[in-house]
Amino acid sequence: MAFQPTPTDISVVITSSSANANQEPHFVTERRVTPTWTILQLKSKLETMTGVPPSSQRLRMKTPGHPDQWLDGDSSVIGDWGLMKGCEIEVHDSRPQAARPNFNDLSAVDKYVLPTSTYESLPNSVLAWKKNQKLGRFDPTALTPEESMHQQAEKDIEDIKQRNITVSKRAVILPSSPPHIRRGTIRYLGPVPSIPFPGVDANSDTQNTSSTLLPLWVGIELDEPTGKNDGSVGSKRYFTCPNKSGVFVKPEKVEVGDFPVLGLDDLEDDDMEEI
Repeated sequence: MAFQPTPTDISVVITSSSANANQEPHFVTERRVTPTWTILQLKSKLETMTGVPPSSQRLRMKTPGHPDQWLDGDSSVIGDWGLMKGCEIEVHDSRPQAARPNFNDLSAVDKYVLPTSTYESLPNSVLAWKKNQKLGRFDPTALTPEESMHQQAEKDIEDIKQRNITVSKRAVILPSSPPHIRRGTIRYLGPVPSIPFPGVDANSDTQNTSSTLLPLWVGIELDEPTGKNDGSVGSKRYFTCPNKSGVFVKPEKVEVGDFPVLGLDDLEDDDMEEI
């Protein structure tokens, strides 16, 4: 009996055809195929890659330099079709579009939601680790969001005093260096409840009570339209200026001084310095 060598596997490209001929294939991969496989055996292996049942598959083989071939006949051997390196096997799904499962529609997938009480009882969760390490809200020395807000307000008051920030003074926004200079006139100084503080509800009584110590903001009308608003935040106006010329920054980002208004001459000088 003559010795029969084991056929060498051949690397081919596997693609899944798109319903629209102008679109890219849904699936592209490279796999090794044994030439002695029957077409049915190949289809069974392709099912695990494409999700298309063997009975619904039509295979088209693209061989370099040869016309495309439809691999008909499940009992035929794939090697007899001229399989070689560089071939592409295209998997076509013969099922109607409505009969194909849509794995991209997440709304049709039943999702399991872990109850909060169950999660909180788990000993190996991130929440349990935070409790053991006394981090975040489990830190007995941590400030509440309201306390942090009041602390920020006190810092803002101190920064305003130290930097001598008052309405109508000229100022630059830090950091500021040529050619990125944002310079303007201070138009507003005070709280801006429209800007929420982390952890504090913008609609809560804490934010809207006049007796509550709120963080302070500096409203600046910029010389150039490099801002974010026209002096209003949300539905409330704090000062008036052209659109995109207004900005609100923290006091620590403001430097007051005798800064002239930015104009074309300033921009030309900056450009000349860079040449």
